[in-house]
Amino acid sequence: MKIIEKNKDKIKALCTQHKVSRLFVFGSVLTDKFKKSSDVDFVVDFDGVDLYDYADNYFDLKTSLENLLKRQVDLLEEKAIKNPYLRRSIDASKQIIYG
Repeated sequence: MKIIEKNKDKIKALCTQHKVSRLFVFGSVLTDKFKKSSDVDFVVDFDGVDLYDYADNYFDLKTSLENLLKRQVDLLEEKAIKNPYLRRSIDASKQIIYG
């Protein structure tokens, strides 16, 4: 979680820029299993992004987070998580960092 705390202000600025209503972090970044080679897992919920701009906005946020954190980022869209087992697993550990 140190990597998130260290970059929290910049992450918040990216969220504002990309019309994010909520951003959560989950997975190994919240545990002592987080390593230099680990990716960072996020769940995002956008607010008012036009359908025409949605893909560009999503991928620009993902790339911006990867450039900021200097790591691979998995960015899941909240509404796209349909698997109930995955949803329960994520919901059990996720922590909100914006919104």
